[in-house]
Amino acid sequence: MRIAITGATGLVGAALSSHLRKSGHDVVPVVRTAPKHDEISWSVADRRIDPTDLAGVDAVVHLAGAGIGDHRWTEAYKEELLRSRTVGTTILSEAIAAAVDGPRVLVSASAIGYYGDRGDEILDESSAPGDGFLAHICREWEASTAAAEGVGIRVAHIRTGIVLSKRGGALKKLLPMFKLGVGGRMGTGRQWMSWISIDDEVRAIEHLLTSAITGPVNLTAPGPVTNAAFSDALGTVLRRPTVVPVPSFGPKLLLGRELAQALLFDGQRVQPVALESDGFAFEHSELTAALRHVLDR
Repeated sequence: MRIAITGATGLVGAALSSHLRKSGHDVVPVVRTAPKHDEISWSVADRRIDPTDLAGVDAVVHLAGAGIGDHRWTEAYKEELLRSRTVGTTILSEAIAAAVDGPRVLVSASAIGYYGDRGDEILDESSAPGDGFLAHICREWEASTAAAEGVGIRVAHIRTGIVLSKRGGALKKLLPMFKLGVGGRMGTGRQWMSWISIDDEVRAIEHLLTSAITGPVNLTAPGPVTNAAFSDALGTVLRRPTVVPVPSFGPKLLLGRELAQALLFDGQRVQPVALESDGFAFEHSELTAALRHVLDR
């Protein structure tokens, strides 16, 4: 297949591009800079992408968006988080809809933040959206594929959980503290963490390129854990103690109350019902084994 990818240099995008090329697919990065050979140019700021550039592309994987945890959530940055997702997805969907001999599949990023903070409730793709800023972003993000869906493009919204990789994401940020032996549960530690290994993340996306699935798809392993259990597992793999809890006031002071609450102290207990019902088999469904794999332990 010929597959265009936005966000191709990010954590998931880079791993996906490498995986797809190794599988024999033709990967076409969608870039904001001047395009090199076999790249497609676009600009979210200028609301620009040429539909003719999508001719001959079989599928698009849309991963681009401003980083949720890259900055404090000022009102201006919250607007950027929303705009980068909704405008980017809208112009891409409109270009796909207008393309002649263009993509028939769009795999578009979303996140399990769609469900909000839900305590111990078990969540699947049929669960209602939650409350809060991240839930609002995800609802608007997913709605922005309307143009593509309106002309019959098969669209899958990948609601990704915490991606485990030593190269980036939440795990990379946690490693220094845990390696020093001063890592531990965040707050009460009772909040649920729904995770997926980077390997299963890219395998699941590849699966969705040829599957018949439409609509939301939870990209999380079938074994979510509490934050306390996650901390214990990471300590076990690193052979470090995890007896020092992190009180909630510290991250809230450092990151800002709203960002820290959403990323560290809210939780979702998510199950990947759509993927498993479609025959997808996870390579890493147990946390400790997954951590050993991604950390080469």
